[in-house]
Amino acid sequence: MTKTIQFTKMHGAGNDYIYINTLKFQINNPEEKSIEWSKPHTGIGSDGLVLIGRSEIADFSMRIFNADGSEALMCGNASRCIGKYLYEYGLTTKQSITLETLSGIKVLNLTLENEKVTLVTVDMGSPSEIEKIVFQDFDNLNSTQVSMGNPHLVTFVDDIEQIALTEIGPQLENHSRFPNRINVEFAQVIKDNVIRMRVWERGSGITQACGTGACATAVAAVINGKADRKSEIIMDGGSLIIEWDEKTDKIYMTGPATKVFDGTIEIEE
Repeated sequence: MTKTIQFTKMHGAGNDYIYINTLKFQINNPEEKSIEWSKPHTGIGSDGLVLIGRSEIADFSMRIFNADGSEALMCGNASRCIGKYLYEYGLTTKQSITLETLSGIKVLNLTLENEKVTLVTVDMGSPSEIEKIVFQDFDNLNSTQVSMGNPHLVTFVDDIEQIALTEIGPQLENHSRFPNRINVEFAQVIKDNVIRMRVWERGSGITQACGTGACATAVAAVINGKADRKSEIIMDGGSLIIEWDEKTDKIYMTGPATKVFDGTIEIEE
């Protein structure tokens, strides 16, 4: 027996996911569905699946499944899209929304124009587990590890276009140093407080953008004396403004969220 469910395709700076309101449509096997639906030719096509649900400790909850079916702890781009979804689909009238994630509660602050959400600022919390690493097995590659609720490895280079990301990305993601794998970012300083970044996400591969990766890159830039505490991170799919507040130690991420289309799909019950 089949049933029809509704979904919305959205992206934040090109980082695209399939969003489902589980208050209306229950998904019993999200790991399998994420793999099936994320495929670009035989599925809907996306970087993964995001489930919006109830929460006992926040206004709403978010679960994220990568294109390979693994569950992610947090996604900054997805959280901005959820802010837009919740407001524009009438699930809330709040302009400041709390969101439960596997890496804690995040606060989404919405910027409105004619009752449409144009920007979302996310309180991403404080960075942790910051460590500089030299990889001798990669010609003494100098990198900085940063956790934004999920792990990132940021490496600054002189020319980001010369990085063979499809080769080195999975090697670093699955390096023996990281038993749970890691997200990989390469970054290049373009000018003062403007940084170009490319990302290899664990479980998804190359994506157009990564919100937590942009935050980690901004932190690594400060740690390594390459930028001030507020910078623009330019990714393949767009730009985000990242500010690391010195007083609170919190990271604030501001950027757009875009609805692509609504659709329906049949699933077996």
